[in-house]
Amino acid sequence: MTQAQDNYVLGLEENRRGLALNRMCGSLKHAGNRAKFSEDEAAYCDAYGLTPAQKKAVLERDWTGMLDLGASIFYTFKLATLDRKSIQYLGGVFTGMTAEEFTAELRAGGRRFG
Repeated sequence: MTQAQDNYVLGLEENRRGLALNRMCGSLKHAGNRAKFSEDEAAYCDAYGLTPAQKKAVLERDWTGMLDLGASIFYTFKLATLDRKSIQYLGGVFTGMTAEEFTAELRAGGRRFG
């Protein structure tokens, strides 16, 4: 994943590389798929053809690692919600803050780059 000014940019190459990972995470919008995933996460990853690195990132909930491997935050958030994690939690992970710090920064107007 390309990183510019501490922002991840999901370009065409990354999108292609992360296709299986994004499809797998996207499938979790359906209750039946969430149940199957919860029963055997590794087998579910294998069924979607994740690379070994992608599978490891999912199983270890390495959120930044997933982005590095081509995942979109919009799809990884579906996995995070399965773990009862908020978008503020992920924002904190991606910025090195706690969810509370990230939320406070948003309420204060967000980050500004000069």
